[in-house]
Amino acid sequence: MELLVTECLGKPLRLEGSMAGWQQLYWDNQLVAQQAASSDDNETHSHQFQLQSGEQQIDCQLQVNLQWQPFLISYQLLIDDQVIGTGERNTADIEMQTPVVKPVVKQKFSLVGLASLGFKLLKSAKAVKVLFAGASLAAYSWLFSFEFALALIGCLVFHEYGHIRAMKYFKMPTKGIYLIPFLGGLAMSDSKINTRWQDVVISIMGPTFGLLLSVLALFAYWLTELPFFAALASFNALLNLFNLLPILPLDGGHILKSISFSFNSKVGIALCALAAALGIYLSFTFHLSLLAIMLLIGSAEILFEWRSRHFTHLLPLDRYGQIFSTLWYLATVGLLLAVIFIVASSDDPMLSLPLKILNS
Repeated sequence: MELLVTECLGKPLRLEGSMAGWQQLYWDNQLVAQQAASSDDNETHSHQFQLQSGEQQIDCQLQVNLQWQPFLISYQLLIDDQVIGTGERNTADIEMQTPVVKPVVKQKFSLVGLASLGFKLLKSAKAVKVLFAGASLAAYSWLFSFEFALALIGCLVFHEYGHIRAMKYFKMPTKGIYLIPFLGGLAMSDSKINTRWQDVVISIMGPTFGLLLSVLALFAYWLTELPFFAALASFNALLNLFNLLPILPLDGGHILKSISFSFNSKVGIALCALAAALGIYLSFTFHLSLLAIMLLIGSAEILFEWRSRHFTHLLPLDRYGQIFSTLWYLATVGLLLAVIFIVASSDDPMLSLPLKILNS
């Protein structure tokens, strides 16, 4: 990942590094110094290099003090033993940065990759949004009713808008919301995340917005006593609760991945594998074919995460971030469950259906 970018003799000086320990220093995109990974825990690093200015050789040195949790990097740039630049960067700076050189992702042949490529080609046309939305409305109307289909699509859009708001908070360009028949929705962005915290916030903001919608519908039910609002609150809560299952590629799986891989890669792969096993059990027990398909995608994501663990550019969560993310996740799950239980306490058997689904 890019640790810092500063100016040296009128051209950009860029330091890249990894938690594995290696660091590489580039001047005008030319490698001028590097340090291999080592078991030395020393947080101070010194990069010495020479630059050519006409016929004169200039001695340069970049002194770096780096800590990963919480992330903080401070530096001094010296030319001929004279300090010409100092500065520091923290987690917020990494979250908001746009990398000078985007991380290179090795493209491999896979069915998942082909599906992703096909979708990227399709989504280039704005009309596809309308097409997918119409197909989703028709599909859900066929399964339920037109009125319920409209309400369901409204819930999906509100959920995905939570993801969009989080992306915009991190100044990531967005491409809008796509409704996919029988699969739900998808919030699209062109940018890659830089930190695990960004992954947590973007993932959990969808269910958080879903919780807000359920609470608003619950208040509307108490004011009007119309069963429609109670049903909307309960079924929307169930929809978001399912999305918080700690299984990739669901939002809950992304939250689990970010928290667990912030400890270390072994903890991450162990917890994600256990969650995948839970998903397999649920899919076979309740004959959930859709969940089984999701598990295939999620298993590929776990594998890619493990294989790229030494080269990841994602800044991990610190201890505070891990605790806060866990509490946010548990609070969201608890409040969604509370909405379902409150609605199920009414006399209408239809309103208790989400609770019966959970009890099953």
